[in-house]
Amino acid sequence: MKKKTYILDTNVLLHNPDALFSFEENNIVIPFAVIEEIDNQKRRQDEVGRNARVVANKLDAMRDLGRLSEGVTVSSGGSIKIELNHQDLVNIPVGWDLQKPDNRILAVAYHLMHECQEPVYLVTKDLSLRVKADVLGIPSQDYYKDKVNYPLLYEGIRTIESTKEQIDQFFKEGRLPLGSAIEGYPHQFFILKGMGNSSQSALGRCVKDAIVPLKNSEVVSFGVRARNKEQKFALEVLLDDEVKVVTLVGCAGTGKTLLALAVGLEKVLEQNKYSRLLVTRPIVPMGHDIGYLPGSKEEKLRPWMQPIFDNLDYLFCNQQDPLNITDHLIERGFLEIEALTYIRGRSIPKQFILCDEAQNLSPHMIKTVITRVGEGSKIVFTGDPEQIDHPYLDSNSNGLSYLAEKLKSEELAGHVVLSKGERSEVAELSAQLL
Repeated sequence: MKKKTYILDTNVLLHNPDALFSFEENNIVIPFAVIEEIDNQKRRQDEVGRNARVVANKLDAMRDLGRLSEGVTVSSGGSIKIELNHQDLVNIPVGWDLQKPDNRILAVAYHLMHECQEPVYLVTKDLSLRVKADVLGIPSQDYYKDKVNYPLLYEGIRTIESTKEQIDQFFKEGRLPLGSAIEGYPHQFFILKGMGNSSQSALGRCVKDAIVPLKNSEVVSFGVRARNKEQKFALEVLLDDEVKVVTLVGCAGTGKTLLALAVGLEKVLEQNKYSRLLVTRPIVPMGHDIGYLPGSKEEKLRPWMQPIFDNLDYLFCNQQDPLNITDHLIERGFLEIEALTYIRGRSIPKQFILCDEAQNLSPHMIKTVITRVGEGSKIVFTGDPEQIDHPYLDSNSNGLSYLAEKLKSEELAGHVVLSKGERSEVAELSAQLL
């Protein structure tokens, strides 16, 4: 197979430092402008800064293999080379401002495309840069290593037409064996629908080698009862302590966060299954940021975490002073609300962990969060891949979609897509029409 040359943009490396080694036996070229941009990001105290430092360390370690300006061979059989800028070369299109890093990256790609014998591709997560590359005739593409096909994302729910005999067997024996005609993933949910004009139907869940009835479909968890079949499925995996990782995907108002909080409080306060409910979410603004906030860490976090407090207020709405109850739970250590920024390096045992708005996390960040889970803990990720505020993530490349697809075959994981809004008629209508 003919080798290819891939030119990596800065955002690819800041998205996933392991992208350096994701192109097998092909040649990797890193423009000098990318090194400068990475150097400008390394002092940031967030995931981007951390990734910039990781990339810098990896490249520094490669210097032992040879001069990076001449190219060094890596274990996959390919090579990595840092290419100097081509601003001193001729035949650059008129109007090309080489003071801009993006244009300097394009200059490298433009000239390598005319100099190299093998195919050359620019790899970037920047849509505008891909458009510019297309105008110049430079082949470009996104970084696909951690992408999934969102329209075909595993839903965790399957409807199958069943005979009267199969449905009767399901109710009589409490199970319907899986076979060549019916296959399922662990904890996948089934809607058994009678054939033809039959009104028979049943809801079941794949456990081991059979579809079994739901155990918790009518359970009231901390005052919350499921309003539709998807919520019944969600409660089923949330209440099952053997399912250690749960992903809930759905648009606004489908009840993802509320169900997870209700079950978390039930498990911590009523059942004493976990020592604490830990709620976290990424700090990603929608629209313009409001800048630095005054006060303690808790006071700074309050605006970012207000959706969580709104749901807690709803769960405690029957109490005289729901705000004081929430503060009381935090003071007693039963409830912790933390920014995702501070979760790195922690080990979290015997806790019910809720990571809300997980669609704003990259696959690498999801891995960082899930590896914090200690013995006896359960973690729930909720979000809507169609409402992403991160500049370099989309419905195909975000960590929530990636995690759901990667764990669908694992016994410890459960996944449900919720489609019916239950917040209000206004919210449901808006979600459908706007």
